[in-house]
Amino acid sequence: MAESYIRVKYVKSKIGYNKKQKATIEALGLRKLGQEKVHRASDAILGMCAAVPHLVEVSEADEAEYEASR
Repeated sequence: MAESYIRVKYVKSKIGYNKKQKATIEALGLRKLGQEKVHRASDAILGMCAAVPHLVEVSEADEAEYEASR
C-alpha cells in the first residue's frame, strides 16, 4: 500500500487558545500564519490536525511535494 501525504496550512492565529492547542500547532512544525508543511498521513499527524481544525486547513499532497519540502 502506498503512503499518503497531507498538506497542513496554518490559517488562524493561536493567540487566545489554550496551551495544548498552541503546542499542537508547534508540533506540526507551523510557526507563522500562512505557512504550509507536508507530512505523511500517520495516525498521530491526523489526530493533531483533528484537534485544531479551526486553526489549520488540511488537503491531500503527493510524494513529490513531500520530498520537495524536505
